[in-house]
Amino acid sequence: MRRLVQFSAAAVIAAGALSACGGASGGSGSGGSGGFSSSSSSSSGSSSSSASSSSSSSSSDSGLVPAGYHLVWSDEFNGTGLPDSTKWSDDTFANTYDPANGELQYYTAARLENDQQQGGSLNITVRKEDMTGSPDYAGQHYSSARIITRNKADWQYGYFEIRAKLPCGNGTWPAIWMVGSAGSWPKDGEIDIMEELGRDPNTVYGTIHDNFNQGHNGDGTAHSIADACGSFHVYQLTWTSERIDIGVDGTIYDSYVNAHTGYDQWPFDGRQYLLLNVAMGGSWAGAVDDSALPRSMQVDYVRVYQQ
Repeated sequence: MRRLVQFSAAAVIAAGALSACGGASGGSGSGGSGGFSSSSSSSSGSSSSSASSSSSSSSSDSGLVPAGYHLVWSDEFNGTGLPDSTKWSDDTFANTYDPANGELQYYTAARLENDQQQGGSLNITVRKEDMTGSPDYAGQHYSSARIITRNKADWQYGYFEIRAKLPCGNGTWPAIWMVGSAGSWPKDGEIDIMEELGRDPNTVYGTIHDNFNQGHNGDGTAHSIADACGSFHVYQLTWTSERIDIGVDGTIYDSYVNAHTGYDQWPFDGRQYLLLNVAMGGSWAGAVDDSALPRSMQVDYVRVYQQ
């Protein structure tokens, strides 16, 4: 399914106000990326072994990695406590800035209640609470976390694989995404590997943002998964100098091709860093069901491969 998504993956970052948003697709997958089959329809009933209710696949190969790629960076989240500070930082910039997309969450820093490795996965948990004791608290009624690799790791091209189970519940808005390290949004580009809305739990979105796509409008595709909240799935990005393919469990559902018309349409020769977060409410995710909280996005692993 294709549709124009007016708002998307939550963000205000870096040198300016950075808002992640979804959009209308520039073309369904047409092959060309190892590790994927080409499709623009539902992946329900996929026979891929990557989809599972267990997080036990850490350190094992998904079987989806394209030929010729080798692992260059990963976090298997097999520790305990907070995420590895040599790989991730907490991003709290938006707490006192005008919230992106009208979102309702307060992003905490180094707080186990929102951001914890446990049982072989990372749990990013959103809670109904007021963080009134925090110096940058600005009246939000929900706590969550957003972690980023900025200034610790970024990449130019590669195959990215993130195995995760998503939260359900109206108002939740988990995202796995990348932003241009140069720091100007949307000029330096954004790649939304996965977004999901708790009010529509069987749909995920892959979206590209740049100047050509007018920032918030973006260029992307919605894709159906029968149990995004009940099972782990492998969310994938293959990014080369010529094209970007976004998929899940080995199926491409969105592609964006370098038209060689300039930086506005293709800022994706620059380096990008990773972000993981759960936003709440706002212009796209809508009203929050407080009775559904707390909810967590569980991330089994993040792996980056390059040729």
